[in-house]
This record gives sequence, structure tokens and C-alpha cells, in this order.
Amino acid sequence: GSATERIQDDMTRHQMREAAFMLTFERIFNQDSVEEMIQAAQECDSFELNEQAIALFRGADDHREELDSVIAKHLKNWTLARISKVSLAVLRLAIYEMKYCDDISDEIAISEAVKIAQTYTLKDDVTFINGVLASVSKDV
Repeated sequence: GSATERIQDDMTRHQMREAAFMLTFERIFNQDSVEEMIQAAQECDSFELNEQAIALFRGADDHREELDSVIAKHLKNWTLARISKVSLAVLRLAIYEMKYCDDISDEIAISEAVKIAQTYTLKDDVTFINGVLASVSKDV
């Protein structure tokens, strides 16, 4: 496709990730089931949700414990409990993509995670997320 088509596609992929991030973040505080959360998000229409976003959210949620242990392993002098919830959500999604989405390169997963972090977290968190993911990438 043309360059504009490509940009359009990247944009929706980014929005798709952002939607999955919102759900993943909310899930940290929310005791509802994944299904209930998806339904609520679709009903209140606060952000766009497509099949890809739902699949990404669901996948990261299904593998949450495994993803957290990967994160924990790559924390230097830091604990999982001390990470901001936003960072945790970003890391879970990115590592899920790195491990389970073969059509996504680690570089893209990392740069997308950093983009989302830039929107929702502080500068230190962005650096932190980038560092953890770079370390995971060497390992995966």
C-alpha cells in the first residue's frame, strides 16, 4: 500500500495497543472478569475497542503471572510491588507481544510500549520501561 495507508494502519495498531493498555491497567484495580470489563468498555464507548485490542488484553491477562515473573527477573534492585501500575500494564503488554506475537518484532513492541509510556507516565518511568524491555529482549 501507499505511505498514507501504512500510516493509517500504524495509527490503528497504536490505538489498538492503547485500548489494550487501558484495559490491562484497569484490570490491576478491577475485580471484574475480563468479559465484564470488555462488555463495560464496549457499552460506555470511552475508547475504541477492536478484536485485536481484546485479543491482546485477553492474552496478556491470561499470562499475567508468567509475565510478572519475567518482569521481576529483569528488575535491577527493584521489586514488582514498587513499579507504578501504569508501568506494570505497559510492561505486561509489551512482553506478551514479544513472547507470543510472532508477527511483531521486539523493536516494534518496545517502541510502542515507550510511546504509550510517554503518554501516560513520567519521564523516569519511560526510561525504566525501555531498560526492562531491552533486557527482556536479549533474553526472549
